[in-house]
Amino acid sequence: MDAHILWYALAGILIIAGLAGTIVPILPGVPILFLGMLIAAWANHFAHVGAFTLGILGALSVLALSVDVLAGLLGAQRAGASRAAVIGAALGTLIGLFFGLPGLLLGPFIGALLGELAAGGTLHKAAGVGIGAWLGFLIGTVFKLAVCFAMLGIFTLAYVVG
Repeated sequence: MDAHILWYALAGILIIAGLAGTIVPILPGVPILFLGMLIAAWANHFAHVGAFTLGILGALSVLALSVDVLAGLLGAQRAGASRAAVIGAALGTLIGLFFGLPGLLLGPFIGALLGELAAGGTLHKAAGVGIGAWLGFLIGTVFKLAVCFAMLGIFTLAYVVG
């Protein structure tokens, strides 16, 4: 079997895992997606996808990761979250992974809510902080997914045109 086929297969697996990782927070989706594209470009000796395109894809990766982190923090902080609520949202996200989709959707909210209550906030304030953390998580995930599809489009265009 040709070694190039194995490299392309690995690249394809990484790209698919990267897309999954944009939704499942335990996987670093954007870096895995970028690595898959880098391996595909390397397997083709950078004949179609060169340094310029990879630089753009790398910059988009950094942008996606930055916005993802900031979206969750800003969502919680905008609702007036305490430090404990921000930590609670992060822990809720991690713990939520073990409960599938419901855990992913509810984990940030419940974690921020419990963190704010533990910090002495009222139930009303804690609920607002939980909703803010959840919205931040959701917005960050949607943005990451959009950037990943843009990266795939840029990579595909460079490969076809290049």
